[in-house]
Amino acid sequence: MPVEITWWGHATATVADSGLRFLTDPVFVPRLAHLRRRRGALPPPEAAVADAVLVSHLHADHLHLPSLARLRPGTRLLVPRGAQRALPGLRRLAEGGLRVTEVAPGDELAVGEAVVRAVRAAHDGRRLPYGPHRSPALGYVISGEARTYFAGDTGLFEEMADEVGPCDVALLPVGGWGPFLGPGHLNARRAAEALVRLEPRSAVPVHYGTYWPIGLDAVRPHEFHAPGEEFVRHAARLAPEVTVHRPAHGERVRPETAR
Repeated sequence: MPVEITWWGHATATVADSGLRFLTDPVFVPRLAHLRRRRGALPPPEAAVADAVLVSHLHADHLHLPSLARLRPGTRLLVPRGAQRALPGLRRLAEGGLRVTEVAPGDELAVGEAVVRAVRAAHDGRRLPYGPHRSPALGYVISGEARTYFAGDTGLFEEMADEVGPCDVALLPVGGWGPFLGPGHLNARRAAEALVRLEPRSAVPVHYGTYWPIGLDAVRPHEFHAPGEEFVRHAARLAPEVTVHRPAHGERVRPETAR
């Protein structure tokens, strides 16, 4: 069965592989602090059904406790090492039935017929007051019928290709929730440069065009809408051998994986 990816918005996606459902960084709310969901309907209840949930880092738009509370008891939840110490609410979710496993770069976990490997991300993923050395930002590689890399939030770093290894599909962040991206982020161009290093068969842009600070979408709409299209354009120039799929919110795509 081909690998299927459904993008629910921001960094939230379902990767279906080997009869399993992997959910990334679930955020299922219309508003998050000063951010408002400006594009895409809220994910339906079935979006919270997964065999494993992969959380990349502790920022509230990636590790969102109320959204994690919607997961079914018994769902396996992978979080960065130290996350339960930093977030008592996460410990309460574990007590309520979620199977929480803390992982660090290099750790592997079997999920059915697939294997999930945590990899390093170049990002300050701390949830204050805890520093990044106590809870690392991560990406994940899902190895089933295909090898899918979910980058979480990351900047380019020299060892990226070695860290990730061979991959068929890359889910890469190409924007953010504001007009300015600091260190530890990929914009559309840097994400296309990551394709040159990773050499996947297919790519899917995420982490753009969903949440935006209240009022700013009327002032600077270009930064909100443009990253997906810009990524397609830069990828065509820098990595023309990579097929880019740019799903709409809630849309399912079947990336090419055979070489």
